[in-house]
Amino acid sequence: MSAGGADGGEAVDRTPSERVDVCVVGAGPAGAIVAAELSAAGHDVVVLDAGPRFDPEDRPERMERHLRPGVDRAVWDTGGERDTFSASGDRHYPLDAARVKGIGGSTLHWQAMVMRLHEQDFRLDSSVGLGDDWPIDYADLRPYYARAEAELSVAGASDNPFAPPRERPHPLPAFPPSYSDSLFAEACEAVGLATHSVPNARNSEPTDEAGACVGYGTCKPVCPSGAKYDATRHVAAAEADGARVLDRVPVQRLVHDADGDRVTHAVYATPDGEEHRQEAREFVVAAGGVETPRLLLLSRSESYPDGLANSSGLVGRYFMDHLFAGMGGTLEEPTRQKHVGFNTTESHQFYDRPDDSRTAFKLELLNYAGPAPADVALSADSFGDELLAEVREGYGTHVAMGALVEQLPRRENRIRLDPSRTDDRGNPVPDVVWSLDGTTRRTIERANEVQRAVLEELGADIGWTVGPENTGPAYHHMGTTRMGTDPAESVVTPQLRTHDLDNLTLSGSSVFVTGGAMNPTLTIAALSLKAAEHVDERL
Repeated sequence: MSAGGADGGEAVDRTPSERVDVCVVGAGPAGAIVAAELSAAGHDVVVLDAGPRFDPEDRPERMERHLRPGVDRAVWDTGGERDTFSASGDRHYPLDAARVKGIGGSTLHWQAMVMRLHEQDFRLDSSVGLGDDWPIDYADLRPYYARAEAELSVAGASDNPFAPPRERPHPLPAFPPSYSDSLFAEACEAVGLATHSVPNARNSEPTDEAGACVGYGTCKPVCPSGAKYDATRHVAAAEADGARVLDRVPVQRLVHDADGDRVTHAVYATPDGEEHRQEAREFVVAAGGVETPRLLLLSRSESYPDGLANSSGLVGRYFMDHLFAGMGGTLEEPTRQKHVGFNTTESHQFYDRPDDSRTAFKLELLNYAGPAPADVALSADSFGDELLAEVREGYGTHVAMGALVEQLPRRENRIRLDPSRTDDRGNPVPDVVWSLDGTTRRTIERANEVQRAVLEELGADIGWTVGPENTGPAYHHMGTTRMGTDPAESVVTPQLRTHDLDNLTLSGSSVFVTGGAMNPTLTIAALSLKAAEHVDERL
């Protein structure tokens, strides 16, 4: 199995471009969208990404690696000295469990659920006295949300009675409810839980970019057909408009001018061990909620002894993730679990916070509870009729509910450098300092209460629960370079430009002020469209 970034015996030119309007760091969804927008506007763009360019022809083999037991399941080649990290907080944070460094970034293995934040998310302090307010509101981001849904070819029914107002239906029709969703329907109605469809960034019907979903069911971590959106679509669009996208070129640091007002160049390394300087008029760092603050901290100088763009001292602070709350078991009838690799029904009924007693949560009817038939078959030692009996016994009666739970921004939760450990380039690794607060614990408990009521009404034999004591992260890294109007209390302006440097923009979930309980990628895409617009205005 090969990665396109391995050069395949062909020389790849990774030397700097002579004239560049914009240098983008990171080729995940944020960086790819920014690059595509600015390239389409006629600007010269170079994108630098730390990871390889994966060959799409390898995706079926990567799916097989994921399914086959007893082999390396790091489908996107994560781990090793390059990805070393520390986790010194109250709770261990398994950073390498769900991140991708490479062209396409985290969208190569994401679940592709795309919801807008609610109006209350942007005014959380004003409305219920929790967290902080964003310097923009839902109305400001609403037109960018509409554009982002078009860019990601979102399939949805626009039937959510709890969602914020929208201007038109989703671009593609929604996926129909799964069979297990139909089993849940009566129980949800009986306990007063209103459900609705899930907007998904995967093709429910063919488009110019890709065919319709064919139901492999391995969406996370790999979609072999390409029906699920990933950022390589925007990378390809950027390259078609003249952008240059370099893989396996980790940026080591950003360097500024004598006055400390502007970034002059990015220093990046190449696979042969050389270092190069890429100059540009504007710089956009879009490396995610962990690597974006890490790069700024690595770029400290005499003018910025605590890290680039860190006069506030907040770079890396207010790290947030979503917590998982879940419950599941079995029924005495077939449920057809694992026929769909993504969620088709959910509920935002308990999302908006009534007061300051809890945070938000989003309930999910999971379509991937229990083992898949392939999991049972590939791990069995039997054959023939005996194997068939094992598959029938181990698969097909499982049900489960999940929930994404909001974590409030807390200054002590942070990304910092660990100078005692270094990566393959000798740089201090990121240290994730992460803990769980009491308000979030209460929200997890409330989510479990609703889940138990539904499953008991359904008649399920409940076999497992994920609650406050054994919860884990959703790997949505948010909040480490927060947005605001006060340079002493934030890192970037409402236009996503840093307060400290005139030509440095940060795009992605690191600028979130609060995280809500919605999967963040649609908001990342909307903010990236906004960021590109402001960079274009300056150019």
